[in-house]
Amino acid sequence: MSQNAEFWQGFFKAHFVSMPGMLTDRLPADVWGERIGPDTSAQRNFHTPDWVKEAVFYQIFPDRFAQSARVRKPNGLEPWDATPSLEGYKGGDLLGVVEHLDHLEKLGVNAIYFNPIFQSGSNHRFHTHDYHLVDPMLGGNDALHELIEAAHARGIKVVLDGVFNHASRGFFQFHDVLENGSASAYADWFHIQDWPLDAYGTGPANYHAWWGIKALPKFNTNNPAVREYLWDVAERWIKAGIDGWRLDVPNEIDDDAFWQEFRRRVKALNPEAYIVGELWEEAGRWLRGDQFDAVMNYPFTRLAHGFTVGHKLDQALVEPSGYKYIEPVDAPTLASRLERLLKLYPWEATLAQLNLLGSHDTPRLNNVANGDPSTIMLGTLLQMTLPGTPCIYYGDEIGLEGRHDPDCRRGMPWNENEWNHDLLGFMQSAVRLRRDTPALQHGTYRTLFARGMTFAFERHLETGSVIIALNADTKEHRITLEGIEDGTYIDWATQETLEVQDGVRVLGHVPARSGMVLIRL
Repeated sequence: MSQNAEFWQGFFKAHFVSMPGMLTDRLPADVWGERIGPDTSAQRNFHTPDWVKEAVFYQIFPDRFAQSARVRKPNGLEPWDATPSLEGYKGGDLLGVVEHLDHLEKLGVNAIYFNPIFQSGSNHRFHTHDYHLVDPMLGGNDALHELIEAAHARGIKVVLDGVFNHASRGFFQFHDVLENGSASAYADWFHIQDWPLDAYGTGPANYHAWWGIKALPKFNTNNPAVREYLWDVAERWIKAGIDGWRLDVPNEIDDDAFWQEFRRRVKALNPEAYIVGELWEEAGRWLRGDQFDAVMNYPFTRLAHGFTVGHKLDQALVEPSGYKYIEPVDAPTLASRLERLLKLYPWEATLAQLNLLGSHDTPRLNNVANGDPSTIMLGTLLQMTLPGTPCIYYGDEIGLEGRHDPDCRRGMPWNENEWNHDLLGFMQSAVRLRRDTPALQHGTYRTLFARGMTFAFERHLETGSVIIALNADTKEHRITLEGIEDGTYIDWATQETLEVQDGVRVLGHVPARSGMVLIRL
């Protein structure tokens, strides 16, 4: 067992003590879930990158992660530790990421998803000025090349944010329209409704803009020149060595042919490039093997919070974000909805779903969990063991706080005295569990038990299987699992071995707000 697991081991060893005489909860066999896995006939032509299934991602908001003295900064930056404002810059950069790759490596992650990095007039850089230029405040193109090389040398993949639905008022072609009006050679790159163009007035936009925000003019992707421009951007950075694209609001380019060609061009350059879309709801249309590999799995996020936080959820905190209302769920509801979610898409897509517990668009995990470490640990254990690719939002591993945007985009504290080291140790252990266990990366799924607030499931490969049990209740439980594989299992936390004979195992005392992982040897 890795030293990174010491905290996890200590935490769970104190809890998983056999307590004979406790009531045993049991579900009849006809309630158990079916095994969910690949359907080869339906997925013959759909492959998602294997490295994604074996990855744990780390999401970085570039302005807020780390600063390097090697990147010159303008005046007027906000203090790093100050509460972030909507418009202010803090001056994080890509070389700062390079200089803190040790932290990511110790955490155990092996892929980074970056929020937008191209030149922009906003700290979040969703207002793109130039898709061919990394923002100078982030270090420019040279900094990205250095980052890619340094990350790849450590076995860490790099995925960039692609904002292709809209540009900004500073985008050259839109600026040309502002200068030249209807005579602009680029007037048909956008959806202009009336002249003169009103890009800064107080009235409604007279061109299509994202959510009507004048700063974000929407591309006319019916224009062949626009399509070629955006596909060329996608190809350019794949050629430069990035490992994939996260696509911002891709459903707003409501054109299957556009994304089919996007996929064809990206995969032609790198068949193992990852294409993941930001879609908050069900996304079957985009996950048939001809467009995206996966989407950001917010339905999972809502379920995870609904189970682990439940009725203690502060709905006033989560509703302003894309979460909206999060319904508290018990174990049977969780099991039923997880099974439905895991059957929605081809298995290749399911294994590549980006499973997250928070992002730049949501309140921080620590805040959603009401600052309760056991809630964070339960959610993380679920995240690291279900089908799909886990993603940690920067700072969540050390307990960074933050409410809704922009507060969820605070500067990463690098004074380690401010870190929750117990939580960090747990996160390191959970990531290592995920990365060291092939069944958690590629295995089928089956619900084993669901009653009250106690839930157990299995991930299975022929070479080994894993049983995960979670107790989100406020009281302890003991459960009996039936129909599982005979053999010797090791309790990952305590390193104790357990024997299963005749497919039956009584789990020891599973305390309130805790969990257990058993790995078949």
